[in-house]
Amino acid sequence: MRLRNKPWAEDFINSHPEIVIPNPEEQKGKWNLVFDNENPLHIEVGTGKGQFVTGMAKQNPDINYIGIELYDSVIVSALENALEAQPLPNLRLLKVNGADLAKYFQKNDVHRVYLNFSDPWPKIRHAKRRLTHEGFLKLYESILVDNAEIHFKTDNRGLFEYSLTSMSAYGMLLTYVSLDLHANMPEDNIMTEYEEKFSAKGQPIYRLEARFISQE
Repeated sequence: MRLRNKPWAEDFINSHPEIVIPNPEEQKGKWNLVFDNENPLHIEVGTGKGQFVTGMAKQNPDINYIGIELYDSVIVSALENALEAQPLPNLRLLKVNGADLAKYFQKNDVHRVYLNFSDPWPKIRHAKRRLTHEGFLKLYESILVDNAEIHFKTDNRGLFEYSLTSMSAYGMLLTYVSLDLHANMPEDNIMTEYEEKFSAKGQPIYRLEARFISQE
């Protein structure tokens, strides 16, 4: 995806620290204080323009949400979505690299991870960059509560099949698998921008839910 430069984005992001959390490493283990409650915390890694995470926060006021995105030119759109939806006290954004989650969260900080339309990194030599690679699964497990779930959506059949295999090999329990989500779409499904685009073209949307299994 080609990113369009938005020279005003950094200043706009910095002007809203109440939503895009500055110095998030300082909140590690203390996210309940950021939200001022003890509600469960769900994160979306690669939140894009924020349509999904904002919609989830609207739909579930008793769950806290954090959208994670690295690039100014993308997260600024998520910020605009969040501002338009205000008041939405259960939503925050982090402008950080998803590969560095352990810098910002500790074990039991997070109750669920969402991965939506992640970069498929189709070349074999780039497999470790896929967000459902074993290395990332280990990272998610290190910040999640025991027996937590990953919810994953994509339009890419190859990435979906890879993810099924990767999660199964890791020892996760696949609790839901759909090869065509929109053929029998749940009423509470929140669509991402990519999901709307691809489904409008008639492409199937693949979705899975997988649970980590505690060894204790």
